[in-house]
Amino acid sequence: MEKFKFLKHTADIKFQAYGKSLKEAFSNAALALTAVFSEDEIKGKTKKKISVLGNDDKELLYSFLEEIIILVDTKNLLLGKVSKVKIVAGKLEAELLMDRTENYDIRGDVKAVTYNEMLIEKKAGKFMVQVVVDV
Repeated sequence: MEKFKFLKHTADIKFQAYGKSLKEAFSNAALALTAVFSEDEIKGKTKKKISVLGNDDKELLYSFLEEIIILVDTKNLLLGKVSKVKIVAGKLEAELLMDRTENYDIRGDVKAVTYNEMLIEKKAGKFMVQVVVDV
């Protein structure tokens, strides 16, 4: 099963990410977001634990991806891998394996995650999340 794919969008970048669980779909959405910044394979050398809150799954996804953008913008860290994801009662906790941006070819920038066209669906026991990011 593919992890994610990019879709056509007039001005911004839209992608869908997939998983056998909501946690896996969220993790793959984070990898898709990282692919907007760089096509390089990011080696996760630095562990970073994050925790975000949301009133529903869409808000959790938004907060999770926004936290990754903040780490790129403020700490110059790119995501290599998401591990140990836990989603319970409006709270997402994850361990991110990251590396310094200067070690990679950065091709783009993401201003923000949007709720525009955001979807979270479960079909045939598999999850799909769709996200549009402002570039």
